[in-house]
Amino acid sequence: MIEFKLDLKSGVPFHRQIVDQIRYGIASDRLMPGEQLPTVRELAVHLQINPNTVRKAYSELEILGILDTQQGTGTFVSHRQVEIGQDEKQRMLGQICDELVARGNQYGFTVKEIVTHMQRRLENG
Repeated sequence: MIEFKLDLKSGVPFHRQIVDQIRYGIASDRLMPGEQLPTVRELAVHLQINPNTVRKAYSELEILGILDTQQGTGTFVSHRQVEIGQDEKQRMLGQICDELVARGNQYGFTVKEIVTHMQRRLENG
């Protein structure tokens, strides 16, 4: 199971963040076929958002065949494989980097300091 989180400052609509997290969870094998997702209500309470936002995300993924909802039983990951295209990966990496730089700037770090720190982390394992 993945840990659902929302970035309130990203500007990306909440339902889109949920959709992306589920798609990436499936593509990276952190969500497996047949695995049950939280109910709409459970996820809405956890994320402190309107249940209609979760419902919209789940519905979008159901239309794409990525999720299966069984009335009275729950919402499950389907057996359909999810492929994340290179353009989408680059878009997501850009978004992650933008968020990292913005957060670093809030604390007075330069991009150079952030990159140097990341390189040190990679070298030290």
